[in-house]
Amino acid sequence: MIIGLDVGGTHTDVVLLGEEGLIREYKVRTDPEDLFSTVLAGIEHIVEGIEPDRINRVVLSTTLTTNAIVQGKYPEVGMIVSGGPGIDPEHFRTNRHYYSITGSIDHRGREVAPVNLDEIHEIAAALKKEGIRNVGIVGKFSVRNPAHELAVYHAIKDDFGKIFLGHHVSGNLNFPRRIATTFLNTTIRPIHKKFFAAVKQSLEQKGLMIPIHLLKADGGTMSFEASLDFPGQTILSGPSASVMGAIAFASETEETLVLDIGGTTTDMAILVDRAPLLDPVGITLSQNRKRIQTLIRSLETRSIGIGGDSAVRLQDGILTVGPDREGPAMAYGGKVPTPTDAFFVLGIQKGDGLAASTAGIAPIAQALGISVEAAADRIFDEACNVILSQAGQMIDAINSKPVYTVHELQEGLQVHPKRILVLGGPAPEFADRLRTLSDFDVRAVPHWSVANAIGAALARTTCEVTLFGDTQREIVSAPEEDFSEPVNRNFSKENAVEKAFVLLRDKAVRIGADTRDLEMEVTEDLQFNMVRGFYTAGRNIRVKVQVKPGLIHGYQAIIERLLSNA
Repeated sequence: MIIGLDVGGTHTDVVLLGEEGLIREYKVRTDPEDLFSTVLAGIEHIVEGIEPDRINRVVLSTTLTTNAIVQGKYPEVGMIVSGGPGIDPEHFRTNRHYYSITGSIDHRGREVAPVNLDEIHEIAAALKKEGIRNVGIVGKFSVRNPAHELAVYHAIKDDFGKIFLGHHVSGNLNFPRRIATTFLNTTIRPIHKKFFAAVKQSLEQKGLMIPIHLLKADGGTMSFEASLDFPGQTILSGPSASVMGAIAFASETEETLVLDIGGTTTDMAILVDRAPLLDPVGITLSQNRKRIQTLIRSLETRSIGIGGDSAVRLQDGILTVGPDREGPAMAYGGKVPTPTDAFFVLGIQKGDGLAASTAGIAPIAQALGISVEAAADRIFDEACNVILSQAGQMIDAINSKPVYTVHELQEGLQVHPKRILVLGGPAPEFADRLRTLSDFDVRAVPHWSVANAIGAALARTTCEVTLFGDTQREIVSAPEEDFSEPVNRNFSKENAVEKAFVLLRDKAVRIGADTRDLEMEVTEDLQFNMVRGFYTAGRNIRVKVQVKPGLIHGYQAIIERLLSNA
């Protein structure tokens, strides 16, 4: 059996899956102030009465790290950054305890100026005086040669707790984004570690000594233990759960728009022949009107402030839905009307909340000069039209730049989805209404209310490796993997791919992959001749390989059961 858990803005969904399909499902209201208790309550309920040895893995998708970053609620850390000629690291300052140091490496990985260890010891003393425990260290070209990052690390390692090195955090070239990514990993690590300890202890108390995995923003998973070194990869895992929950039900030959309509937001994504689109650079987060651009690999998704609990208002005769949420629907004790209240009035949703919903929508109906039922119908239409409009904007934005799927660059592709798959609690109702308001073929996925938790449960472990070769310097390296070895001048791009696959397999198994899921592929292979005078002096090689994102081995049997029981 597999447990899948997805933390949403309104509810946390938990499922228990097995060969017989969906065995149990459970919803617990999300407490944004205490996500620990929310997650633990969901797990404890779903495993009640189940023999521990029948469960072999748990996959969690959580908003914990995302919330901490967006709200700016994280501990102070130290940042030590080396730039070198032509760029001032001060332009990319992340926080108060941020130090730019001397010393630099060039783009080929050659030392230009050495690290000043006296300067490093002075910085370490200043950080210790301020009570700083965790530190990030970043050099501009550390992904080509990490020697300076390692020198700083060895100089301060005995004085601090967790130290993150930029070349470990990401193997991609982009100095400003690597600084931001290293900073985020460093600062959210204590929060993530506390969460890890709480979940692990809770499971062990239930006798569940099983692998725990976390869903990443790229739609893959990693072991909980491995996530302690890369907590930033759990940022924005929620939207990727939506994609993975829909992927098995999408067309294998057409483009599909995925909509996960929750209580607070609607998450959107595009699938091309069941392959999710990929953000080729990395996640961009917003914090107090500031944009934080990272190298955290992520699916191409968009979240908008429309959901079942979005606030409905009438201002100057104009009806608006969202983007904010002021609590639950009036049917459940809230203070402002919402689309959920419209569902009660229209008879779509049943329960004791009809009177409260009617009372909430009545003033809007009176101001518009229409019946309460007609006003509820207008609210529903407005919510759907906003979703369709925002989806159109997302599609236009995707088509304005090169399109990347999780497998490859789709040169010249223009996406024009004709089908929509809807997830989330109100999925069937929204599917029916979206179908009438558009030309899309719209369907709700099976078990729509917990489909994102199902997607998390079935996602496979993924990772990537970037390898550099320089035959003039006679070296091949993957600094992100702590790998470097000499090669001769005949070393080729084919040799680099072969070496990268060996590193990738080892890495995937180390972070929790099942060997049956190791579908490996090349996503980038570049080779440039280096010319001196009129002769080729060597080759500069760059190779990137990955374990394909997708669903775990044997998922087809579970999906067939889900379809038959839907």
